[in-house]
Amino acid sequence: MEEETGLRVREALAQLKQEHRDLDAAIGELEQSVRADQLQIKRLKKKKLSLKDEIARLEDELFPDIIA
Repeated sequence: MEEETGLRVREALAQLKQEHRDLDAAIGELEQSVRADQLQIKRLKKKKLSLKDEIARLEDELFPDIIA
């Protein structure tokens, strides 16, 4: 049962990392465009930061800090 949960967390983590990379690419393209929509860029950056926080939370769940 625990392995199944770990597998689901790893799959979710991989999906979030891919979405984070996709957002990074989209933001880069928008910033390079002549008519960059600053509001859209700001929203994408906020979403990217949210994904980063979720990735960190899932990584902590998978690999908890062990205080010895």
